[in-house]
Formats: sequence, structure tokens, C-alpha cells
Amino acid sequence: MTSQPPLIALKDAALGFGGRPLFDGLDLTLAAGERAALVGRNGSGKSTLLKVLAGLVELDRGERTLQAGARIGYLPQAPELPAPQRVADFVAGGLIDPEDPAGRALCDAVLDRMQLSGAAALGTLSGGEGRRAALARALVAEPDLLLLDEPTNHLDLPTIQWLEGELARFRGALLVISHDRTFLAKVSNRTLWLDRGRAHRLERGFAHFDAWAEELRAAEARALERLGKAIEREEHWLQRGVTARRKRNMGRLARLKELRASRAEMLKNQAGQVEMAAAAAGRSGKLVIEAEGLAKAYRQPDGTERPIVAGFTTRILRGDRIGIVGRNGAGKTTLVKLLLGREAPDSGGLRHGTNLEVAVFDQRREALDPEKTLWETLVPGGGDALMVGGRQRHVVAYLRDFLFDEKQVKQPVKALSGGEANRLLLARILAKPANLLVLDEPTNDLDMDTLDLLEEVLDDYDGTLILVSHDRDFLDRLCTSVILMDGAGGAREYPGGYSDAVRQAGGLPDGRLATAASAKAPAAKPRGAGPGKLGYREQRELDLLPGRIAELEVEIGRLEKTLADPELYARDPARFQQATDALTAASRSLSEAEERWLELEDKRETLAAQS
Repeated sequence: MTSQPPLIALKDAALGFGGRPLFDGLDLTLAAGERAALVGRNGSGKSTLLKVLAGLVELDRGERTLQAGARIGYLPQAPELPAPQRVADFVAGGLIDPEDPAGRALCDAVLDRMQLSGAAALGTLSGGEGRRAALARALVAEPDLLLLDEPTNHLDLPTIQWLEGELARFRGALLVISHDRTFLAKVSNRTLWLDRGRAHRLERGFAHFDAWAEELRAAEARALERLGKAIEREEHWLQRGVTARRKRNMGRLARLKELRASRAEMLKNQAGQVEMAAAAAGRSGKLVIEAEGLAKAYRQPDGTERPIVAGFTTRILRGDRIGIVGRNGAGKTTLVKLLLGREAPDSGGLRHGTNLEVAVFDQRREALDPEKTLWETLVPGGGDALMVGGRQRHVVAYLRDFLFDEKQVKQPVKALSGGEANRLLLARILAKPANLLVLDEPTNDLDMDTLDLLEEVLDDYDGTLILVSHDRDFLDRLCTSVILMDGAGGAREYPGGYSDAVRQAGGLPDGRLATAASAKAPAAKPRGAGPGKLGYREQRELDLLPGRIAELEVEIGRLEKTLADPELYARDPARFQQATDALTAASRSLSEAEERWLELEDKRETLAAQS
């Protein structure tokens, strides 16, 4: 229990829109120092709950209590931006005193961090820039309660890491929605799970969510199994005794009806799952893309040349999974276009392998016509079916796999939310046979369940993958190598996932700190360490990892035993927080170590098979 009085509280809260309630009988409190991750599927009511807490949506029933004088900072998913207003004035509107010089200096610093021009009109900003302006306004407001809805969308990794630091220092109460697992694990010390109208609370950060959610799901499954057995017992009794004791029989019939209704409701309420599978094409040649000394620069308005890549070399083989990471504007999408041959380099050579069939997920969703319906998007030539993975699927059934309602299939694309538009584009891309899949920021606006399933699909995908993303967890789980771009022409490839790349590079390149020397970073050598075996360093790492994993498991067990003490927080809050932080770090290290061991072991087996 927290020793702080709640800044805000909901009691017996209920809200619905026409159909089933989003939530009912919900109790929630947030106190200063509590940084809570709010998780749940798309459509579960997370964003609506934030609006209720912000005072923007009225409850159907229940009470909302806000501590007197408490200030709220709120970032919505779709902020309203007055088109003619200057960015600097809009952000300063979040200050207690917009004319305070110190406050204006803070605004300028945050705008610089967000890569925004204070002189620009809000109407000229892209969707991502508009969200960054709204986030800047929320951060400078000095709130007691901060409500953030997907704050990392359209932020690059240096800015996300800066935001993590700001939120870690925040002394008020925080409630944040995000699909970025690493971000949530770093900023949260509480977890709220909004699931089928109910709110579950965990007094620990998001790093512990998966194990906790699994326990709750298992308990629910056991309850469902017990209910099924109760139904079987009632049916058995009725088959043997319906003619006797009629009054009692009628009571049992009523009970059986109630049990069946309860079971039907439980089954109905079980969360739906997105079903995905990537359509496979014929195998490409062993060589997919070979680039030698690629260079590209753009002329800026002041006449100077801005390098995007300078002397970049790589060799991508069939089955490789390449991540591309860098700040916004570093040239990630340009590098993809260069590798695909869709943009000409200033110098350097490019060679593609044979039998390449390419499918591209574009972060701007330019492949989607906003005026066409979902049906027309998937079946542009007409008809009611499409081929997916070598079998015919009805368009409605296929859209249902991606959690679209039958009523939506005749709606225009422009009526979709950002997450729904991304799911539709994924449905279109994954239905197209391809052996080279290029995904440019596919994770924006997707819920965690959809992300997990997309990860499984990509993990099972037989072709080659190029992935542009700011989602560190996603990159760590999928990539065999990562290209880090510094925004000043430097692009260097490192084996392993995101964490491996940053460790080897000595930190994440940030274009604000880049120098001319960084543009001359040596090109990555082709992967592979000689015939039939790992290189010395990789083999040494593989040998040491089992011992490291065992040490981490012992450490995690010790920390979990410490935190199991129900009186620890009340007795020693500092020790509780220290143990919680240590457990989060150890769990993350264990996951990274296990993933690295699997990666190296798989590589060792592959090299051995090729020798």
C-alpha cells in the first residue's frame, strides 16, 4: 500500500458506448510517485479511461475525485492543433505562466529535443510532428498527474531514451499507454491491465506483467474448467432423475441454465486473437542484396551537402533479418530505397540476387487509398476472395483474422484509426507472396497482442527481412544484425539484435552529437566467420553464456524472495524500490542472455551443417 494520498481516484466507475460497457465497477487510484503502465488490447477502453481521468469524458456511473489544486498534463492519441498557431506559443500554453522567461527557456529546450521549430505553424506539421508538439506541451506544464497515450509513437530512439529519463525523475503520478515494452519496463513501477471491462492492478512495474498475466489467465482457465465439470454433473443428474422430485428438478434445470449462460459468457468474453501468416513465395537465390561503397547526399537549402550514407557496404543473404536504427531524419528510409534499387546512389555498386519478390510496408501507408473500402483494398480487381498462403480465403474471414468486424469491410479506409490502418496494411502485405519483406515502422499504433503475433509470424517467415523500427524489444527478438545510422553519413552494421549493436558500438549514435569523422565509420564486413564454425569471440561468448544465465536466475530468485515480503514496502520503501529496479534489470539481462545464446547456438548449427 502506498503511504501517499491519491491524487486522483475512480470509484465504481462504469462507461459504455451503445453496446457492452467498456468497463463497469472499476476502482482506480494514483498517488504521487506511482508510475503506472496501462495495458490492454486495442478497443479495450484504455484511451477512453485516460480521457475520463483527464476530465474530458463523463462516467455513466461512479465517482471521479481529483485532489484539490492538482494539475493534469494530458497527451491524447490525436491532439487538436490550431492550424495558424506557432509551435512555440502552443507549447508555452502548457506553462503556468506563458510569459515566464524560465518557462519559455524550458519550452525551447524541449522543442530542440523534440526536433521541432518553434516558428513553424501547427498546420504545417506532419502527424508525427504534431504529436511531438502535444507531448512537449504536456511535459512543460509541471503537472501533478501526467496522462500519456502512446508518447513514443513517431519518436526516435535518442528522444525515447531522453523521455525515459525525464519520466524517471518525475515526482508526480504517471499513467502511460504504450506498445513499447522496453519503454514501459523502464518507466513504470505499477501495472494496470484493462481486460474485458475489468481492471487488474499489479503493484510492480511492467517488466513483471507477462508472468502475472499468465497466472491470471491460468486461474481463469481453471475456473472455466470447473464450471464445465459442474455442467457435466448437473446433466448427469438430470438424465437419471427428471421424473422424480419434480420441484427439485426444476430448480436444477434453472441452475443448469444459469451455468450454461455463465460458461457462454466466459467463452464469449475470452479475448479474440489476431491470426496472421505471411504468404511465402519461391525461394530467392542465396545472395539477396550486395552493396559496395554506397554513398548518397542531399543538397540543403543553404547549398551545403548533407550526407545520408557514405561508403556503406553490406551483403545480405537469404534468411537474414536486418534491423535499421537511427534518429528521425537519419536516412533510414532512404537507405532502404537505395538497397531496393528504388533510389539511385551518388556512387557505389548494388547487386540483387535472383528470383526476388519484394513486399514493402510503408510507414506513411501510401499504399492505402483512403477512399476505397477495406474490401476493395484487399481485392482491388473485384470478387469476394483472395489467395493467402496458397489457399483461397473469403475477404470477410481474412479481415476477421486481423480483428476487423464484418460491418467494417464496406467502410472507407479513411474511417480507420491509426492502429486499424496498420493492421489493414499488414493484412495486405502478408497476403502477397514475397521472399523479401521490408517493414518500415510497422509497430506504430499496434497493441501488444498484435505485436506479439506479428513477431511470431516474422520469426516463422522463411524469407529475408529488412526492418526499420524504434521498438528495441522487437529488434532484439527478431534481428540477426542491426545497422546503426548516425545521421551524418555513418552507417555501420553489427551482428545480433539492438542491444548487441549498441553494446558493440559503445552507445546509440545521436545525430546531434555526430561529427564529420562519424561519417567515415568503417563499413560492416560480410557476416560469417570462416567455414563451418563460429569466430573465436562468438564461440567464447557462447561458452560463457550458460554460466551467466545461471547466475542471473539465482539473482532473480533472491530478489523475488525479498519482494515477496508483504511488509517490505511499508518498512523500507527505498529498499523495496532498489530491489524492484534490480529485478527489472536482472530480468531484462536474462532475456537478452537467453536470446543471445539461442542466436549463437542456431548460427553454430547452421555453419556446421554448411561445412
